[in-house]
Amino acid sequence: MLLKDLLDFKDVEKGVENLDKNICDIKIDSTKVKPGDVFFAMQGWKRNGNDYALEALNNGAEVVVSQQNLPFENVVVVKNVRATHAKACKKFFDCSCDKLKIIGVTGTNGKTTTANIIAAILKSAGKKVGVIGTLGAQYNQTNVQTGMTTPDPYMLHKLFKDMSEQNIEYAVMEVSAHALALDKLEGVKFEIGVLTNITEDHLDYFGDMDNYAKAKLKLFTPDKVKLAVVCGEDDYGRNLVIYPHVPTICYGKKFGFDVSGRFIKTNFEGSQFVCDFLGKQFKIKSHLVGEYNVENLLGAIAVTRSLGISEEDVAKGIALLPPVEGRFNILNFKNKNIVIDYAHTPDGLEKVLKTARALSDNKLVCIFGCGGDRDQQKRPIMGKIASTLADDVIITSDNPRFEEPQEIIRQIEKGCVKPCLCICERQQAIEYALKKYKNKTTILIAGKGAEQYQEIKGVQYPYSDFEVVYNFCKSLKKPLKKDKSYPFEEEERFDD
Repeated sequence: MLLKDLLDFKDVEKGVENLDKNICDIKIDSTKVKPGDVFFAMQGWKRNGNDYALEALNNGAEVVVSQQNLPFENVVVVKNVRATHAKACKKFFDCSCDKLKIIGVTGTNGKTTTANIIAAILKSAGKKVGVIGTLGAQYNQTNVQTGMTTPDPYMLHKLFKDMSEQNIEYAVMEVSAHALALDKLEGVKFEIGVLTNITEDHLDYFGDMDNYAKAKLKLFTPDKVKLAVVCGEDDYGRNLVIYPHVPTICYGKKFGFDVSGRFIKTNFEGSQFVCDFLGKQFKIKSHLVGEYNVENLLGAIAVTRSLGISEEDVAKGIALLPPVEGRFNILNFKNKNIVIDYAHTPDGLEKVLKTARALSDNKLVCIFGCGGDRDQQKRPIMGKIASTLADDVIITSDNPRFEEPQEIIRQIEKGCVKPCLCICERQQAIEYALKKYKNKTTILIAGKGAEQYQEIKGVQYPYSDFEVVYNFCKSLKKPLKKDKSYPFEEEERFDD
């Protein structure tokens, strides 16, 4: 493939003479460059790809694409190297995204759950669906670990091509603020874009809430989406409804939105309510727990009904969907409800704690930590939320990365309104709670959800909150009752 077939002439500022070079592959890591590749030199958070341009050329790169006027031959200078890279990846994989109906879900919390609900409804209507997000990519019998919420353009368009070749019709994907800010989705056109909410997170990268919100709202422009589905319960969502750039449907629990829920009931078994979609009402019953999940359900209903899916198929898809892995999964041990949830932001932690409190008959215990090398501002905020809403709090380690776990814990403690127990080792913290607390206690284990590792000093060690609970219960020879999302195969589950 010629380089000029990958790049738009209007994006090129210098080096047009290099566009006739034949290209074998696209690379952004100079160490992986092979003869015949094109190397895109991009400014990263910690490293500048332009510093590795000469290495890429020495490794056989036919040409380097950059925003800088590099002092080498075989360089093409473009206006926006990240956007150019994204569009080049699209063309390299035959513009396969244009053959799919893509639904993008963005927001601080609720992306994974909402995306999986949408996929379940579409499948119930007989559609072939792929999902891309925090839990990886799943379509047909394929399961790919992507390593991030929104994959980099090369992997993303490779997935789109594979989906297209397997006759997938719909791709439902989570869209992160980072992906939007870094122009990773240039060239991708969404049938529908969903905004669940915008609350504090990633301020270590974005600096303030305005920059963070601007990144997410980049999805809702005419060049990106045909229709916006927006939660009216959210401040930023309301502004998007008032000043729309594209046709917009508004959803929320309150009556008066385009899509709303009435007569809401929720317990540890799930939720049920009457959905009002543009004046037409029908009943919904779900295994998902909590009023915040009612919002997620309403968002998914707004999307799928807008796509023409019948009320019957919507209700059936929701009823058959088990709890999403790592999202308010409930295990019962010795008459204690153990909730495992991915909540890792102030808003997310507050919502799951309020849900657990409303459903609990007795004491509520919260075990959580905060990730290292991430937004430090939220740590004391989450300490205050946990110590206010839970009876007892155990602060522990999450993914400390290159920070010291004890220092992260100290920063969380600064926001606590009452003394909290600190147990740095996460497994020990969970086992301590399982031993100490008696019948009818609810124990919320927050922060990691379905993650299968703990990242320490650049190494991802095998770890799972589910495994810790399971192994503890097995060691005591006690049965573990679980909801339908319990992640072990039948023969692995302990039984009396």
